[in-house]
Amino acid sequence: MATPSDLSGTDVFDRTVRTHGSSRWAWPGLRDRLLKSPRFQRWAAAFLLTRPIARRRARALFDLCAGFVYSQVLLACVQLRVFQHLSDGPLSLGQLADRLSLTETAADRLLSAAASLRLVERRGGDLYGLGDLGAAMLGNPGIGAMVEHHAMLYRDLSDPVALLRGEVADTALARYWPYSGTDRPDTLGDAQVSAYSSLMSASQRFIADDVLDAYPLSRHRCLLDVGGGEGTFLAAVAARVPGLRLILFDLPAVAARAQTRFAECGLGDRATAVGGDFHADPLPEGADVISLVRVIHDHDDDSALALLRAARQALPADGTLLLAEPMSGTQGAEPVGEAYFGFYLLAMGSGRPRTPDQLAQLLQAAGFGRPRLLSTRRPLLTRALVAHPST
Repeated sequence: MATPSDLSGTDVFDRTVRTHGSSRWAWPGLRDRLLKSPRFQRWAAAFLLTRPIARRRARALFDLCAGFVYSQVLLACVQLRVFQHLSDGPLSLGQLADRLSLTETAADRLLSAAASLRLVERRGGDLYGLGDLGAAMLGNPGIGAMVEHHAMLYRDLSDPVALLRGEVADTALARYWPYSGTDRPDTLGDAQVSAYSSLMSASQRFIADDVLDAYPLSRHRCLLDVGGGEGTFLAAVAARVPGLRLILFDLPAVAARAQTRFAECGLGDRATAVGGDFHADPLPEGADVISLVRVIHDHDDDSALALLRAARQALPADGTLLLAEPMSGTQGAEPVGEAYFGFYLLAMGSGRPRTPDQLAQLLQAAGFGRPRLLSTRRPLLTRALVAHPST
């Protein structure tokens, strides 16, 4: 019997069609048989019409293999502040080597790698300027904070099979997010919450405007932001909706940091931070809209359902729940939900990415009607659902 390597491209096609017929699996079976055939791979790489596809597939496969190296090039650029050094204009290789405290040989290696990733770009001669992705990094400081934070994730993923099998008893991310591994998160002190709270504050700026563009809050009188961290989202709300009363609910140590921020922003007369643990304490009442921004995906189903029920209890009959977070199954961003958040939350020790339909099921089980999925500017970063208490 001939093996795939003995067959030409057309031979593989004919044999697969005969094997699978017109069943629903005919095309996947054909595709798999073709792509695993070395002879077909060589044919596709040479044939004029399939050559571009073959090259894109080869590049995509290599990028999967080399992705960790790319991320470490980005980390080196962030740690050495390459983008900040180039923010005022191009610099020569020698100038950059001095500023980065690298030899010219090492600087050339880093900058060549960064240029291939569109983080910097060559501007003629030995000059380097910002690439389009490097410029975007400067415009979103929270990305740099996340890049440095990922060093812990990479350590936790050094043995992904052991992590999947539950053989890793202690992870760096579980220690970093201490509330995910304790029965009494309300007892955490400032020293234990300051690092993750600051990171969330920095990264919250990515999405606050997108959420508020998707769901304007001017129709409401009082917003309760649950799990609101240091108040970054509420500060953005305050700038958009001057007359809205604001309440933040988070762990006591985090709420204290938020109250300080409100005072510094001049919001002390309209923003209040309340400390508590939603596992044990009821949510503050009086708001006609409750927001959960990047909160539910941090929790397993039982915990998430308990939080949604607490939100339902705190809302009036005509109230509104606004749930915003990255969601699984987002078209064009599938790796973000399924791969990145799937394994990040596994290493963290709780939570999972969910599709809009899965979130809708949780909301309905908590006493809400069928939610409405809103259109956001950058669904890769966040999507939003709006739900009302069921009658």
